Amino acid sequence: QRPPLAKNPMGKGEIAGKGQFEDGRPRQVYAKRVRKVWRFFEREQRFEPWRPLAHPVEEDWRLLLDGVEQRAQRRTTAAEEVRRIQRRMRERFPELEDDYGS
Repeated sequence: QRPPLAKNPMGKGEIAGKGQFEDGRPRQVYAKRVRKVWRFFEREQRFEPWRPLAHPVEEDWRLLLDGVEQRAQRRTTAAEEVRRIQRRMRERFPELEDDYGS
């Protein structure tokens, strides 16, 4: 028998990762779930304030999807959240629809 889902379905509620800006500078990004909406933020260095990201790129959404999929496998979040993110990605990036499930 599997253990029940955690009381807080998103665990700590944030997914973070690192990458680079187009000009090669380091970039940190994190996504935070506020109610049923994911909000994205970015910064260049550790002690800089987080800046809201109005239009996250596909790479940011993939980071979020990977993190939420891992949490779903560990049963710390509901599998429905993975489907919601995939649906949102298909809406935002219709040219890549096959990459995000059906």
